[in-house]
Amino acid sequence: MLEDLTLKLDKALKRITGQGRLTESNISDSLREIRRVLLDADVNYKVAKQFIDDVKEKALGKEVVASVTPGQQITKIIFDELAQLMGGTRSELQVNPSGVTVILMVGLQGSGKTTFSGKLARYLKSKNRKLLLTACDIYRPAAIDQLKQLGSRIDVPVFTIDGNMDAVEIADKSVKYAKENGLNTVIIDTAGRLHVDEKMMDEVAAIKAKVKPTETLFVVDSMTGQDAVNSAKAFHDRVQFDGIVLTKLDGDSRGGCALSIRAVVNEPIKFISLGEKLDSIEIFHPERLASRILGRGDMVSFVEKAQEHFDEIEAEDMQQKLLSNKFDLDDFLKQIKMIKKMGSLQSIVGMIPGMGAGLKNVDVDDKQLVKVESIIQSMTKEERSKPKVLNGSRRKRIARGSGNSIQDVNRLIKQFSEMQKMVKMLSGKGSKKMMRSLKNFKFN
Repeated sequence: MLEDLTLKLDKALKRITGQGRLTESNISDSLREIRRVLLDADVNYKVAKQFIDDVKEKALGKEVVASVTPGQQITKIIFDELAQLMGGTRSELQVNPSGVTVILMVGLQGSGKTTFSGKLARYLKSKNRKLLLTACDIYRPAAIDQLKQLGSRIDVPVFTIDGNMDAVEIADKSVKYAKENGLNTVIIDTAGRLHVDEKMMDEVAAIKAKVKPTETLFVVDSMTGQDAVNSAKAFHDRVQFDGIVLTKLDGDSRGGCALSIRAVVNEPIKFISLGEKLDSIEIFHPERLASRILGRGDMVSFVEKAQEHFDEIEAEDMQQKLLSNKFDLDDFLKQIKMIKKMGSLQSIVGMIPGMGAGLKNVDVDDKQLVKVESIIQSMTKEERSKPKVLNGSRRKRIARGSGNSIQDVNRLIKQFSEMQKMVKMLSGKGSKKMMRSLKNFKFN
């Protein structure tokens, strides 16, 4: 996610070294390069210019304290300005405290509105909201079928009406249905177009006027850069939405949309979507994305995601097995399944400070986890608990059964054996030394 932007900014910031004070002469080259990086990332020209002016104003004359370098100092200024550019602080989704909360989804066709509607429904259901999804894309039957499938997967009802009824009537009737059936949240998926047109705007404006939504969210494909920002402005001028959803951010290496859209339309980014899985939705935190852009990772989100998917009691049980050297391939398989629930390996790695940009050219392939799973699942219960019994004939059988090569099986068994040796060493005398080191370790 945004790896090109991260690498280029890191290179630009390395220009400032060794000076005891940030002056116009020693920051001008870096800021000129950063401005070029932002424009290459498809950031709006006016936004990029204002950003550089703000950074320069704050950086000039700043004394560099003894504990940091000029590069660190200006990085902190850039971090603050990036976070501010994207909104400063997170913006909560508004909820109607005394009635039905209506959330209207708008945007161009292909932006991911329907998929995100399902994701948002799943997220709000986990917060104990009683949901109804409404299919108002009457021009594209596939959109209605897609919403029904999503609703079925998350056990949320989908409101549809067959026959010649327009989208405004469907939206209105769905809100009435929710009130009559004790549902407190309606998510309305509207039709999109391949481009902004008057008919589309008229329909969305009419739906909004009729149902008076609590929130109108503009869903946009972040990979389309300045086109996304331009469509956002056109929608906002006509419909006045309340918040922005950035989809496909995991596929966006440049970041122009994420950095420009808030400044251009003056509305907050509320959610980001990172993939096709229904749990790949995150509340947008400007400071966290700014941290990831600057290669610092996002450990807060990493911990939150881990807490969401890892069972505390099971984790403690795994820890005890590791320390007592009873961790077997069955336990290893459970760990892999837990990690997969957190999302793609690339997205997880991107949250770890220093890892995202550093692994730009490394293939962090989720298929490797699938390969490991298939190998372990092709083993008998005895083989999983006692890998030492895995002789040549057993390994050949496992390779055939899992659809992998004998080399893949040998590699996994070797890596697992080495891990067991390391854990055994750490669980003995070495563990006390390690624990003392961890106890005295402090974050800067």
